[in-house]
Amino acid sequence: MQNPHTASVQSEVSPWRAASAAGLGTMIEYYDFQLYGVLAVMLSMLFFVGENENAALLSTLAIFGGAFLARPLGGIFFGWFGDRHGRTAALMVTIIGIGIASALMGMLPTYATLGLMAPALLLLCRLLQGFFAGGEITGAATYVAECSPANKRGFFGAFNPAAATLGLSLATGVAGLVSTVFGKEAMQEWAWRIPFLLSIPLILLCVWARSRIEDSPRFQELLKAHKPEHSPISVIFREHSRPLLQVIAIGFAQNAAGYVGVVYLSTHLTRTLKYDASAVFWLVSVVTLISAFLMPFAGGLSDRFGRKPLLTIGLLGYMLLVPLTMWVASWGSFVMAAMAVAISIIPFIIVQSVGYPLYAELFTTRVRYSGVSLGFNIATILGGATAPFIASWLSTQTGSSMAPAFYVMAAALVGIIALRSVQETSGRALAD
Repeated sequence: MQNPHTASVQSEVSPWRAASAAGLGTMIEYYDFQLYGVLAVMLSMLFFVGENENAALLSTLAIFGGAFLARPLGGIFFGWFGDRHGRTAALMVTIIGIGIASALMGMLPTYATLGLMAPALLLLCRLLQGFFAGGEITGAATYVAECSPANKRGFFGAFNPAAATLGLSLATGVAGLVSTVFGKEAMQEWAWRIPFLLSIPLILLCVWARSRIEDSPRFQELLKAHKPEHSPISVIFREHSRPLLQVIAIGFAQNAAGYVGVVYLSTHLTRTLKYDASAVFWLVSVVTLISAFLMPFAGGLSDRFGRKPLLTIGLLGYMLLVPLTMWVASWGSFVMAAMAVAISIIPFIIVQSVGYPLYAELFTTRVRYSGVSLGFNIATILGGATAPFIASWLSTQTGSSMAPAFYVMAAALVGIIALRSVQETSGRALAD
């Protein structure tokens, strides 16, 4: 039960303001981080000229996955930084870093200018993105959870995945707009740089917003009670191994299903099924934009009915709807494909909106930032980094456009099994 002093401190920080400032940074992070995946087909032709079409795309997706290798390092560093020096300080550094890495990506010479150095520099920028992204959304989830009342953590916690989805929608929308305005030829030559360079004004906006928020009441209470942990990672392995494994397993399912069902879907529809790239950009952008506004409602439902039931429904939805979507899309009708994509976004809405609040609720305040960051970023390697590559590889090796759907089904099953070991957390006070 929450003590009166903690409750009085917590009321001083508006959860609306905390969720808005944290969510803005998360939106920009996912715009920057996912833009590479959205433009993967085009980048493969710019940075891997000497390879055939399939090999070039696989090389490009391998670099996409390479960024995830740096995420746990960033998660460990910024988890330590955030648990010792404050959530807001860490969140300011992460968003500036990922913005700089994205802007640099938009300035890179291509293979035609630098040869093999071009993909090497592309990989370096992606590794920098991954390092800073490793502490962003997990830190934002921690911060919002610590600023929200117990009976509304699901609702306010869903602002972060909603913002992440807005970032994905913004990335696909900007890519589609630039492609439409300048045309395919200009997009291939130079206009592909514009979406990356837009990171600069977006980062300036986020820095302004985050400079106006205070640290979370829970962290302030921690500082009053005792000194922060010197080595939060060692405490996690010693005292919190169970929630760490739970976050890894559920996060794996969330990432694998999400990246195949949304990010890889653009590549699948354009490259495998040969639909018009601009039309696919707009389809994914509109569908994900709508889903972002529905996420707080799904988070609110988890406040009422529990995190576990909602997540189970979402993961079962992936197992049913992703295969159905890929099957319908293979018919050759873009209208039918668009309808299938719109329906298949429902599991994405549920799992994304409920997962992040749950992760923050599984750890105590003194190691919450580190625990969520470490667990979720390991999950992104296992599920997110490999998912587009595995999906493309499976489709190529089997010759079946349905092959990636079976991978999603297996990943979702892992998450459902892991949920059975989790105790319900909705409505309970955060552990101190």
